[in-house]
Amino acid sequence: MVIMDEKSIKIDKISDFVWEIGSNAEPGMNTSVKIFANDYIISNMQRDRTLKQAINAASLPTIVGSMLVMPDGHEGYGFPVGGVAAFPASNGIISPGAIGFDINCGVRLIRTNLSFEEAKPKLDKLMDALFSNVPSGVGSKAKKGFTKSELERVAVEGAAQVIKQGFGAQDDLERLEENGCMKGADPSKVSDLAKKRGLSQLGTLGAGNHFLEVQRVGSIMDEKKAKAFGLFENQVVVMVHSGSRGYGHQVCSDYLRVLNDYNAKNNIKLADPELSYAYTESKEADDYLKAMKSAVNFAFANRQVMTDSIRKSFEQVFAKSWDELGMQIVYDVAHNIAKEEEHSVNGKRQKLIVHRKGATRAFGPGRSEIPKIYREYGQPVLIPGSMSTASYVLAGLEGSMEQSFGSSCHGSGRLMSRHQAIREIPASKTVGIMHDKHIELRVRDRKLVSEESEQAYKNVDDVVASVEGAGISKIVAKLLPLGVAKG
Repeated sequence: MVIMDEKSIKIDKISDFVWEIGSNAEPGMNTSVKIFANDYIISNMQRDRTLKQAINAASLPTIVGSMLVMPDGHEGYGFPVGGVAAFPASNGIISPGAIGFDINCGVRLIRTNLSFEEAKPKLDKLMDALFSNVPSGVGSKAKKGFTKSELERVAVEGAAQVIKQGFGAQDDLERLEENGCMKGADPSKVSDLAKKRGLSQLGTLGAGNHFLEVQRVGSIMDEKKAKAFGLFENQVVVMVHSGSRGYGHQVCSDYLRVLNDYNAKNNIKLADPELSYAYTESKEADDYLKAMKSAVNFAFANRQVMTDSIRKSFEQVFAKSWDELGMQIVYDVAHNIAKEEEHSVNGKRQKLIVHRKGATRAFGPGRSEIPKIYREYGQPVLIPGSMSTASYVLAGLEGSMEQSFGSSCHGSGRLMSRHQAIREIPASKTVGIMHDKHIELRVRDRKLVSEESEQAYKNVDDVVASVEGAGISKIVAKLLPLGVAKG
């Protein structure tokens, strides 16, 4: 048992990788809080308001099962990053704060048939091409010139719409979560300001923790699953992390105001004003969900356009077509999203709206939502580290369906705020570490080097060990950085 902060909230150790805060820890809680973490992670998680925010979220009405916190959990807007909460699809609630501002921020992994030895002589030139061809940075604008009508179609059709315009191949869709499109989007529920912000950003990386990284497969932990995912040792792969940019951020901002008004009008009392919500049968919830799905589809299309730019960069440097280079998508996962899913609760199947904020869907083998090519192995789960550390490919396990509504972690998770990292970590220190590890770095804003330093994040090895130890995801492969491009 651990005693948390001055209020003496008990955290009970259920196993080496699972902890629990009881539903009676604070007045108003409707359920317990379950945390997936090893001893190192749980101690670091108490440095900010992560667990307090999880307790507040556990007070939301209609919550089903426990409020969950993944090992990369850290303080967020109202609802902790790394949090998962499920509510009934009928007569439940929707909470934008439990999804996040960067709607469908996610990770895509692209394989190649190149070995590290083949790519190494041209790595510098490759990073230059990627940095030039994939716009990044705050306010970065795409070079593609999408029209307003095309943006409306993207909101409804997602990645399929940009593939029709030549940004990829039809079979790419098979390897994207939701096949790159959530049904039920309605761009008429999206503000003109959101559309204006998004129009010039389709196909851009952004800034902050978003990145494009060339990696090599350092080691394989599960040969069978790795082979199914198209991975082999010393292979060059590309990981890209980005979301819905200003489009999704504005959708969240707009509807937080709408739901704040809804809560005031209906005299709803909140444990935290940042946890505003609406009941699913309300117009406010329906409008938000349709706008959220539009942003989700924008993000899938955004990563698809960047995939085209990545493929063209490789073609430019290696003088082969992307198809000859074997540049198929391994998978694309969303980690800021709400989805209607069917889960077993107390032995009964129930339709739920699962909110994941900084958490990845990790369905176990056999679920129909997993592409047929991966269905017997479990859903691929993509976990990026920080700039100079490893990233991981995992696979969902049946244990995730039993314990976490089919969810896993999404990254390493911050230890320091951005401001603290800038104050305490000299950029030169991180640049030196990356130089010693022979990692090429391309960055537009030097302060990002401090913000995204490995010292500002949890140890990703501990994070993935925690979800594997808890039985919700299996480690398949470890990926090591060769080159990093950031805004």
